[in-house]
Amino acid sequence: MKAIIYCRVSTTKETQESSLKRQEEELLNLANNHGMTVVNIIKEQASGYELDRDGIIELLSIIKEEQVDAVLIQDETRLGRGNAKIAILHCIIKEGIQLYSISHYGQLQLSDSDSMVLQIVGMVEEYQRKLHNVKIKRGMKRAVENGYRPHKNLSNQGNPSGRDRIEVPIEEIVRLRRNKLTFAEIAATLRGFGYNISKATVNRRYKEYIESQELQ
Repeated sequence: MKAIIYCRVSTTKETQESSLKRQEEELLNLANNHGMTVVNIIKEQASGYELDRDGIIELLSIIKEEQVDAVLIQDETRLGRGNAKIAILHCIIKEGIQLYSISHYGQLQLSDSDSMVLQIVGMVEEYQRKLHNVKIKRGMKRAVENGYRPHKNLSNQGNPSGRDRIEVPIEEIVRLRRNKLTFAEIAATLRGFGYNISKATVNRRYKEYIESQELQ
C-alpha cells in the first residue's frame, strides 16, 4: 500500500519545528507498522482554516494524479479546521483514499457530525452532477428539435486533440439563439458536443457578434 504523510503546524514559529518532526516520526512508524510504503512526506506551517496552502494543494494533486492508497495524518485537524477540514476530507474520500491517523493508530474514525456533513455534501454533489447532465440533454434535444444538426455544423467534432474545440463556433451560437435557446442551454449543448464553453462566454461572444453586425 502506497501512502503519503501529511504534517502541519499552525504557525511559523521555530518552536513548532519540533512538532513537525515528531509528527513525521510518529507517522513513519504508523506506516511501517501497517506495511505501507511512504512515497511522499509533506510538511507545512500554515493555518488550518486556510485552503490556499502549498502543502494541501500538493497533497490533493498527488492523490488525483498518482496511484496512492492512503494518507497518514496525526488527526483530522491537521488537514484543516472548520469548513476547510470538511472540504479537504471530501476531496480525499471521494478519490477512494484511506485515511490513517496517530490518534486512532489505524484508520481514521470520523465523528458522527463530520460523517453526516460529508454524506450531505456527497449527496448534493451527486444531484448537481445529475442536474448538469439533464440540462445538457434537454439543451441538445431542444436544439435538434429546432433543426440543429451537429454532425453537419460542428466541423471539429471527433478531433482527438481537442485543442480546436476551444474555439467558439459563433455561427452555431447565433443559430441556436435564433431558435430561442437560452445562453445556458446553448453552452450546455455545445459542451455536450465537446466545446469547453461557459454561459458567460456564449453571452459575450453573441453580443460581440451582434455589435459587429450593427457596425457593418
